[in-house]
Amino acid sequence: MTWRSRDILQRPEWTMHRALYKSMGYSDYDLDHPLIGIANSWNRIVPGHYNLDLVSDYVKQGIRQGGGTPIEFGTIAACDGIAQGHDGMHFILPTRDLIANDVEMMVQAHRLDAVVLLGSCDKIVPGML
Repeated sequence: MTWRSRDILQRPEWTMHRALYKSMGYSDYDLDHPLIGIANSWNRIVPGHYNLDLVSDYVKQGIRQGGGTPIEFGTIAACDGIAQGHDGMHFILPTRDLIANDVEMMVQAHRLDAVVLLGSCDKIVPGML
């Protein structure tokens, strides 16, 4: 299997990319394995997403056990339960497009080899998919 991350991590002329990852604590060992993204909608404002930081810890363990390197990033997640009854509800459906764009941009821009999508609620999951 060809890893997309090899494009930016294995060529000598791209050592800057390795240095950027290393500045965040990734090791040579980490960077010699597939980079598996975790798109996580965890936050402390939406009850349905409040526990996803704990779920993410288990996902990271599974990725490591499977021979990959977990790379977590966040995405927007708004709650229509909190937005109901005021102008905030006008912003809920458009967040699906933002989420879809966010996940795609991160996966493509960082040449991730795969991605695990962690989301909850009926607006966030379709956006991630």
